[in-house]
Amino acid sequence: MVRVRGLAKSYGSVTALDGVDLDVPRGTVLGLLGPNGAGKTTIVRILATLLRATSGTAEVAGIDVAKDPAAVRRTIGLSGQYAAVDEYLTGFENLDMIGRLYHLGKRRSRERARELLAEFRLEDAGDRPTRTYSGGMRRRLDLAGALVAHPQVIFLDEPTTGLDPRGRTDMWDVIRGLVAQGATLLLTTQYLEEADYLADDIVVIDHGKVIAQGTADVLKEQVGGARLEVTVRERDRLAAARDLLADLGAVQLDEPRRSLVVAVTGGVDVLGEGLDRLRGASIELDDVGLRRPTLDDVFLSLTGRATEEEER
Repeated sequence: MVRVRGLAKSYGSVTALDGVDLDVPRGTVLGLLGPNGAGKTTIVRILATLLRATSGTAEVAGIDVAKDPAAVRRTIGLSGQYAAVDEYLTGFENLDMIGRLYHLGKRRSRERARELLAEFRLEDAGDRPTRTYSGGMRRRLDLAGALVAHPQVIFLDEPTTGLDPRGRTDMWDVIRGLVAQGATLLLTTQYLEEADYLADDIVVIDHGKVIAQGTADVLKEQVGGARLEVTVRERDRLAAARDLLADLGAVQLDEPRRSLVVAVTGGVDVLGEGLDRLRGASIELDDVGLRRPTLDDVFLSLTGRATEEEER
């Protein structure tokens, strides 16, 4: 449903995308992940016909986005990083307006608005101005707006940014429901657990290039091994703990949290070895544990830094 080949975008001397290839099969979710400024939103804007690529090709539902943007727009739904709702209109009026813009007709637009208000648990607030809505309610209304015309392909650009944990979980349920109904989704996110939970396949980009692709499990396997996590009681002993554990694997320090993470192999045996060393040096611990790699570890391994909140 989405096919991208050699996609590139430049702004003068600045390269935002540098030869990106993507494929999103029908009825699946592709998670597009990357650090701040990686180019995720640029890809979404090109696919949604809001931006023209410098070179390369992109097709949505078999339609070339550059040659027939109007046909692409009839096929897609888009929910951007910020809720695009008119705060002076009610929730119902926002959705009814979108239906009219899609030429659904007066009757069908009103019916569809009520259907979506019920589906997104906004019935009680449907006749209130959206300026009275919470952030989570606005995000749900924005996503509802992207679904008014029953799009075949949906682009969700960081759909849960700014939501509290409950709101994020509710939005995940909505997204999984869309997929169950046969929708095809391309999802950008800064929340690694979100991609782990929702995406069938994940593409990691950095500096406008694809640097890794696979399922969450495949990407974690690329990092390899387990992670020994240690939290010391006294911050001034953190450096000493690092030195004692350095030969067990690569060490990452988090001074504010008084903790360190060591990429290790050997499972429980290496946990015992680490504890023996720390006890021998009289370094007191508040916490210690051994865990599997996470997508956070994948990011740090592949890009040398973690994801950040803002995107170009």
